[in-house]
Amino acid sequence: MDSFTQIVLGAAVGEAVLGKKVSNKAILYGAIAGTIPDLDIFASHFTDTVTALSIHRGFTHSVVFAVLFAPLFGWMVSRYETYKNFKGWTWLFFWGFLTHSILDAHTTWGTQLFWPFDLRLAFKTIFVIDPLYTLPFLVFLILTMFQKKTSKKRRYYNNIGLIISTTYLALTFVLKWAAYTKFEDALQTQGISYQQIDTRPSPLNTILWSANINTKYAYLLGNYSFFDTQPITFETYKKNHELLGSLIENEKVKQMIAVSEGWYTITKKNDKLFYNDLRFGLLSMTPNAQDFVFRYEIRVDEFGNVQFIEQEKNKRDGKKLLADLWERLKGN
Repeated sequence: MDSFTQIVLGAAVGEAVLGKKVSNKAILYGAIAGTIPDLDIFASHFTDTVTALSIHRGFTHSVVFAVLFAPLFGWMVSRYETYKNFKGWTWLFFWGFLTHSILDAHTTWGTQLFWPFDLRLAFKTIFVIDPLYTLPFLVFLILTMFQKKTSKKRRYYNNIGLIISTTYLALTFVLKWAAYTKFEDALQTQGISYQQIDTRPSPLNTILWSANINTKYAYLLGNYSFFDTQPITFETYKKNHELLGSLIENEKVKQMIAVSEGWYTITKKNDKLFYNDLRFGLLSMTPNAQDFVFRYEIRVDEFGNVQFIEQEKNKRDGKKLLADLWERLKGN
């Protein structure tokens, strides 16, 4: 999820663990705990694009990280804070780290919760920014902050925020299943043979859902809103994997394919090869558009080394996409 949401979650978890003992300091350190796992983004400054993508939401989002580093942070805080309980601070950081990772596991990117095992959990039930999850949570956290640490209302407000956000997160599984069923029925009705369906919510909501359909030679992309009255339609995108040629055997290319879980197309423009990660969809609702959210130019230097260069996104395209998504969310 986005950093702000993780701060809110961490703060609420910190309050649940130590609010009665240290009042708003529990919220402060909980917010810090909710931020720490995302510091892995700095790997992009020290390594290549593909390796940075592999590292992101890896070790720092694992149970192992929570077990190893929660005691360290707990010890450091207990050394200088008035409240000296090492165990209490350790539990605060442990649950701050772990709930961060569990929440991220519900997004499209997912997390390597069980690192070092090569297993990325990605339930794909919620977009990285979802106001329906974050805003009610934030309101009750603010109400909590203005209560005395001995007040029953303090724990009550914080618990309500945790219950509402968790209930909504559980509801997203039901919504995903309902959308998945609609895509499955549409494919059967249209007589489309497929190998795999991958569904995810569109930005900022869980009403409009997108699907990637894996067929033998192409991917089909479709959208479904719970307000739809017309049948689902699918756009076809050729895989073009053969354009990679001998690059398909390159270790960096194999690594990138693993990162995108095999959901990719290759396009060629002006003698340049582009790798398109399908998991995050398009920057346009225009039929057969090729403006994928994550698009990389594949460059090979004189020594045969392969680099993936992420293509810049146009802010105007993003604004237009949000406007188009809002219209599409209302139904077809």
